[in-house]
Amino acid sequence: MKSEIILTLIAPDRSGLVGRISDIVAAHDGNWLESRMAHLAGSFAGILKLEVPSQQTHGMLAELEKIEGLSIHVAQGEIDLDDSPDDAEDAQTCQLEVIGQDRPGIVRQLSAALAERGVNVEELHTAIESAPMSGEPLFRAKAQLLLPVNCDLANLQTVLEAIGQDLMVDVQIN
Repeated sequence: MKSEIILTLIAPDRSGLVGRISDIVAAHDGNWLESRMAHLAGSFAGILKLEVPSQQTHGMLAELEKIEGLSIHVAQGEIDLDDSPDDAEDAQTCQLEVIGQDRPGIVRQLSAALAERGVNVEELHTAIESAPMSGEPLFRAKAQLLLPVNCDLANLQTVLEAIGQDLMVDVQIN
């Protein structure tokens, strides 16, 4: 029997860390299914979805825990080859882009409006950069959204644009 393992990993960033992790997964007959990884504030942060023979799981985790400075959180369950919601086939996907002067509450207000409408944020990337002319902190976000079948895209766009005007950020959904 195989287990699906979701790992959240954080460690001081260094060369070869992903290679070491992948070597350990392979040594325990694991299959690397999906991952998102980033360098954040001098640290490596990653989330991995693995398929591992159940009898190899504890050994693999024990080996990973030997990596110096690596913090691991594990979520585990049986493999479900169709891990999407039943109505996901009918759901619509779209992209959300936000850009504007950084201020507290941008993600909170936009995500609250999305949640109220049953919209799932499937992927979110945010960053703070210097604005080209002024050097002021500039907030950027890109998100992949999964809209429920009953979601009115035009209404959602109107609501998000109103929030954007209130926060003085540009919001585009397509």
